[in-house]
Amino acid sequence: MRNEFAAAVIAAKAGNENLVFITGDLGYMALEKVAQTYGEHFINAGVAEQNMVTVAASLAYEGFVPFVYSIAPFVTLRPYEQIRNDVCLHNLAVKLVGNGGGYGYGIMGATHHNPEDIGALRMLPNMRIYVPLVAEDVEQCVQLMIADKNPNYLRLNLAAKFNFPVPSFSQWRHLKHGDKAVLIATGPVLQNITELDEATQNGLDIWNLSVFPAKEIPDALLEKIEQTGKVIFMEEHYGEGGMCETISHLLLGKLSTPVKTLSLNAKGYASGKYGSQKWHQEENGLSGKLFTDNVSEFLK
Repeated sequence: MRNEFAAAVIAAKAGNENLVFITGDLGYMALEKVAQTYGEHFINAGVAEQNMVTVAASLAYEGFVPFVYSIAPFVTLRPYEQIRNDVCLHNLAVKLVGNGGGYGYGIMGATHHNPEDIGALRMLPNMRIYVPLVAEDVEQCVQLMIADKNPNYLRLNLAAKFNFPVPSFSQWRHLKHGDKAVLIATGPVLQNITELDEATQNGLDIWNLSVFPAKEIPDALLEKIEQTGKVIFMEEHYGEGGMCETISHLLLGKLSTPVKTLSLNAKGYASGKYGSQKWHQEENGLSGKLFTDNVSEFLK
């Protein structure tokens, strides 16, 4: 999604002199045209992420709309105190952009992974989180973020691809009808449902959550959960603080009958080894045989 993001911020700059782009010394072979377009409004802050966020907060206070770009853990966890104190507590319109959420940076290891970003930022005051699913979502997210007066975080990853139409970006999207179980996912990891056999896929009623915080659950989704009595949560994020906890909280007191659940999420590094993003998804049961076996067993 990095290229789609670069194209979106370039297009957005036309007629909007208040946009500023700050990078933490990243973006080779992706941000060159952004730098050309933004000119003196493009700032390479260097490997100084805390300072980068504070500079962005100062610019936002003066009426600018700064995008702050880096690898996901470098723009969320390393400057966490500055995000909390300088940005969120003052409700400044700083736009954090993290590339490679979850296990996106694969073999580069845990220091470059970020399976806790949504949970970490979701608890901060005024923060709104955007998690695109397909490539077409990115431009819509950028437009929404520019118009949003709150602090934002955009979680980028490899875009998902499906053999069925995906509705335009919104907080909740109903992607596919099924009658065996409801599957709710956030982020492109949802693409891994294509690994399931056709009969299993067709039995799933699939929903996508793309904006946090989520304070309401659609009536149609609630009805489908009641009807099937089974819910699968899927996220390339730790279970703590993630989508599963978010939706589980929304469901409290709303269900009239017990519901069986399966939470598919990041669990860390069971083997103590590193590999590609796909390899980590397989080790964590978000792809591959463990994923398909767990879903099939759950639906029996």
